[in-house]
Amino acid sequence: MKLAFGPPASLYPYFGYRSAGRLVLTARALRPRTGDFKAGGGKWRAIRTMLGQFATREVMELAVTLEVAGADGTVHRHQSVTDREGFVRFDIVLDPPLPLPQRTAWENVHLSWTNRAGPQMLDAPVLAPGLGERLAVVSDIDDTVIETGITGGLASVRENWDRVFTEMPGERLMVPGADGFYSALSGGPAPVSVGSTVPADHRPFFYVSSSPWNLYAYLVAFLSERKLPLGPLLLRDWGLNRATFGSGTHGAHKIGAINDLLAFYPDLSFALIGDDSQGDLTAYAEVVRACPGRVAAVFIRKVGAAMSAEELAAKDTIRVAGVPLWLGDDWQTGQAFLAEAGLASNGATAQIVRTVERLGDTDGDDTTARAAG
Repeated sequence: MKLAFGPPASLYPYFGYRSAGRLVLTARALRPRTGDFKAGGGKWRAIRTMLGQFATREVMELAVTLEVAGADGTVHRHQSVTDREGFVRFDIVLDPPLPLPQRTAWENVHLSWTNRAGPQMLDAPVLAPGLGERLAVVSDIDDTVIETGITGGLASVRENWDRVFTEMPGERLMVPGADGFYSALSGGPAPVSVGSTVPADHRPFFYVSSSPWNLYAYLVAFLSERKLPLGPLLLRDWGLNRATFGSGTHGAHKIGAINDLLAFYPDLSFALIGDDSQGDLTAYAEVVRACPGRVAAVFIRKVGAAMSAEELAAKDTIRVAGVPLWLGDDWQTGQAFLAEAGLASNGATAQIVRTVERLGDTDGDDTTARAAG
């Protein structure tokens, strides 16, 4: 007989996503601690709240049922069990296929489980790209939308973690101009809420980061506070080992996650957004090389020093592939580029290429953004 102490097991779903024939959703079973991300209360309150995100009490071997309503109202049930870290992952085939909505929308599926208090059920939001969509967006988070100051070295990494543990999401600095740039690229404002078939009013957005899943709620709170487009977050499982903390794993995680999305949505092109603090340019170049014709544009915010030999080679890879590349140090300039490219209001993706050619970024200069601005 298993003895359980503390609050009954609760389930915390992460944003899922689906196509007409497949649905992916992850959730985590935990014994909850108190605390929220509201600003105020001082440094020590922030530290207590954040420690609670990492000192988690996972619930393993919890049976979870996923319920998905078909187009005819029939409910399809899928079952799984949480692993030793409390995660339960569903990657299911929708049979029969579930048609996509006309407009990109947040839909609800249902998760159920039983704890000491009895049967439990909650809604889990799932992003469904609209039938008319041709472009989706994949964005990095650190130093792309949220300021961390990480430009290399253990000292800057330590300073960023100091901010994570002592500042609530509403107190963190957003990268200047990110709100305007993302609003222009998304094609509309962020929704007030998600789920219950709420129109997203923007292109499908996905966030890929090397941050641990423990920061999921923190990052969603930051995106919501700043009214940035919401979308599934593809984070990492962290372990206390060299593989987790090695710099090379950042790029490997992003390449793998983006390639999975491209395979999941074969009819969509993707705009990739990142910065040069953790190798986004080289990672995105690998995606461009491996998936010809699938990347609509690459946007890189420059926060570091001069480009390395690997980054220069990556830049050449992207340009040779004919993929428009923006390299600049502020998103206001990037927003001007979007408007010029016709992407600010759901313009044709192909127009980006014509814009870059007209701007004349052919040799030497490492940025199309300055020409656009």
